[in-house]
Amino acid sequence: MKFAIYGQTSKPIVQNIILRLLKVFQDYEHEIIFEEQFYNLLKHNNILSKEYDVFGKNAELSTDVNFFISIGGDGTMLRAANFIKDKNIPVVGINAGRLGFLANVQQDDIEELLPNVFTNNFKLSKRSLVSFRCNPPKNNDFEIQYALNEITVSRKNTTSMITVDTYLDDEFLASYWADGLIIATPSGSTGYSLSCGGPIIEPETNCFVITPLAPHNLNVRPLVIRDNLEIKLKVSSREKKFLLSLDTTTKTVTNETEVIISKAPFTMDLVEFPSQSFIKTLRNKLLWGEDKRN
Repeated sequence: MKFAIYGQTSKPIVQNIILRLLKVFQDYEHEIIFEEQFYNLLKHNNILSKEYDVFGKNAELSTDVNFFISIGGDGTMLRAANFIKDKNIPVVGINAGRLGFLANVQQDDIEELLPNVFTNNFKLSKRSLVSFRCNPPKNNDFEIQYALNEITVSRKNTTSMITVDTYLDDEFLASYWADGLIIATPSGSTGYSLSCGGPIIEPETNCFVITPLAPHNLNVRPLVIRDNLEIKLKVSSREKKFLLSLDTTTKTVTNETEVIISKAPFTMDLVEFPSQSFIKTLRNKLLWGEDKRN
């Protein structure tokens, strides 16, 4: 069985996770490859006792990988999508961050949960991604044109609000006068959208959420739509440019740019072990049921 391992730092908690992983793998037939920059960090800190093959910009992730292991927080999981693309490699997220809605394997559970991948004792949660294109096409200069959590348009270099004319399948929906607009997937409903008043949505629901950022009109509210609609955004403002963000990547584009958003033709498959569920994660992370009066 072949594993690809990725992280963004070599903090002590990450080093500890790597050592625990390697100890678990000793009992099973396996092959490991590391993301190149992460591998160099681990070597610099003398964490690895032998040489490993790598993947990255100079060596694309191969399709014979059985599992992709992401070590970090939810931000690391979002970046993992950039390596996996449409290869449908299942992702195991080990949490070395704080919240961990996506990276939901805690480091103290590694020895208990990781052996399940060798016995197929897990299920896959298929997460929708959102993709985009720009008109004019010259603004399609993002390395990756899809996001696991959300696509956001927002104001740049101004305290003034922007106007976002929004269309669903070319039918005009509304002009949002706000700091920006978030188009979130169900996975992203517990991220930026949630902090801006959006609803929590079960991960495999076939929908998107349109959430305004600090709207001027108080009757403007987040809207849940089916995910087979094409969303078109046109931005106008006093500033000649606005920010376009895909998860953790942000670039500046000009106001004449139309942003056209739709569901990606593939999913990102997250591994869930028997003791895990989205409902349990909600209870733990949001402290539901902690009212001692009950």
